[in-house]
Amino acid sequence: MMPEGQGAPAAPLKAPSDSERGSSWPAARPPPAFLAPGFRGSPGSPAPQRGAVRESFPQKLAEALSSQYALNVFVAGLLFLLAWAVHASGVGKRDLLCFLTALMLLQLLWMLWYVRRSSAHRRLIRLKDTYAGARWLRGSITLFAVITIILGCLKIGYFIGFSGCLSATEGVFPVTHAVHTLLQVYFLWGHSKDIIQSFKTLERFGVIHSVFTNLLLWANSVLNESKHQLNEHKERLITLGFGNITIVLDDHTPPCNCTPPTLCLAISHGMYYLYPFNIEYQILASTMLYVLWKNIGRKVDSHQHQKMQFRSHGVLLGSVLGLTVLATTIGVVVVYLIQIGRSKTKSEVALIMFYLYASILLMLMGAAGLVGIRIYRLDEQSLDESKNPARKLDADLLVGTASGSWFISWGSILAVLCAESRPPYTWYNLPYSILAVVEKYIQNLFIIESIHREPGKLSEDIRTLRVVTVYNGNATSLPSSCLKNGPMAGDMAPQALEMPPAANGNTCLREVGGKEKEDKSWERAQGSACHSCFLQDNAQRRVLRNIAAFLFLCNISLWIPPAFGCRPEYDNGLEEIVFGFEPWIIVVNLAMPFSIFYRMHAAASLFEVYCKI
Repeated sequence: MMPEGQGAPAAPLKAPSDSERGSSWPAARPPPAFLAPGFRGSPGSPAPQRGAVRESFPQKLAEALSSQYALNVFVAGLLFLLAWAVHASGVGKRDLLCFLTALMLLQLLWMLWYVRRSSAHRRLIRLKDTYAGARWLRGSITLFAVITIILGCLKIGYFIGFSGCLSATEGVFPVTHAVHTLLQVYFLWGHSKDIIQSFKTLERFGVIHSVFTNLLLWANSVLNESKHQLNEHKERLITLGFGNITIVLDDHTPPCNCTPPTLCLAISHGMYYLYPFNIEYQILASTMLYVLWKNIGRKVDSHQHQKMQFRSHGVLLGSVLGLTVLATTIGVVVVYLIQIGRSKTKSEVALIMFYLYASILLMLMGAAGLVGIRIYRLDEQSLDESKNPARKLDADLLVGTASGSWFISWGSILAVLCAESRPPYTWYNLPYSILAVVEKYIQNLFIIESIHREPGKLSEDIRTLRVVTVYNGNATSLPSSCLKNGPMAGDMAPQALEMPPAANGNTCLREVGGKEKEDKSWERAQGSACHSCFLQDNAQRRVLRNIAAFLFLCNISLWIPPAFGCRPEYDNGLEEIVFGFEPWIIVVNLAMPFSIFYRMHAAASLFEVYCKI
């Protein structure tokens, strides 16, 4: 080993552990000062603190530099999108697609470099964030990615049909996007849990570039889908008698004929039914990459996340109710899309039907959330306050994306209250908008408290005593007390079913040593009390699981209407009269994507909650 000096940095020594020092190192004696990590001089020297500050400062600087780079890229991309949306002179769709293609190619180069370097060092032990990149989350993004690739194939077919008047970039873009999607899904499956500790400055730029590339691709998909929805909305307003506020349709159809015309028409309509899945894929990929960015250089504590398991037993009621809601929602959406725009009477009936159904569903969801919060209030289990980027991002996204729906709801409430004339169907909009605000408020409280609770497990004193000793062919239970917390019962129940009758709740759990000859009457009394604890805790966990399953399916149900064109915020017409057509359309176009993403993100969070209970 090189002596410490200018040519070799000092390697801090490590104090021996309890198992290594044995009896030669007194347990009560603290390690000498020269064994302290980072020691550079006499005891009490502040050099280690200065060293820690110097070490963290470049990383904070790299984080600030990378985030500013990404924001500039994002702003430039948004300006390209805005220029195309408003038909700015000199900037067209070709320029936008060239910019997005260049961003994707740059991300592809970085991902290939990272995967190659990781493969070369695959034998090294790498730190992992067990909370990030759950298996079900990677499965979801894979499903959305497959649909995104199908959408890319349709775009390629659209380009071939209109190849006579479309630029080559409109054919290159979907091909690049398909390759980008395939490699990105492979990257997220293999590296979404990584905690990067080398090349941290370079990795920060690569990961944050990937985050905002996906956000720009998301914004591009949202803009394309919104333009299509807006044109349909303008046509429906005419049937409702609001033709005086309708402006010219924004048509981006290529100025040439497509061959064959029937196939091109089917492709152009089919693309817009796949855009909701593409939108969810892009935003989901950006959130997973953001967690990876936040984990760069992170110090991992010794606490390991307990693996969550999916349990399907005991949730029949919540699943049946949720599936009923899902089937009913699909029926309501189909009827709505058929009736709206046919005539003024049919359009009003469709709006009333939607408002009534959605109001009843929101009341049921709010009631279920309140029951879950009440159960948590009765439970004395402490919350997990450890630092976790994935969990913090989940909570922030819930509140942040809910604000989009709240913005629209409060606009509808003000429009109903301030309008000079109100058609009959608008009064159904008022309770619907109020319930939309309240339900999200309650659901966010339930989810945030749920994700901050540890997965169901036994407390420390009982976990160390859950042992069964067998002698003379009989089993004797050894734990010390009844379970008091809800999560304990769920873990205890499967083991209890496998134990012999002597350990299956008929006798209370007792400590080892000196208590084998307790009075049998005390045993029976404690046993019955313990058994009642198990029953009560199991019942609470079963109720919470049913609530999580019901809310999960309800959020999937409420994601379907706006994602596939059932948007009464567009078709109501009253808001356009009060606020003006263009201001209200801008509000809806900006807030609706967040409202749609809220439902999918809430469903994902509720699935995680269900697995943890």
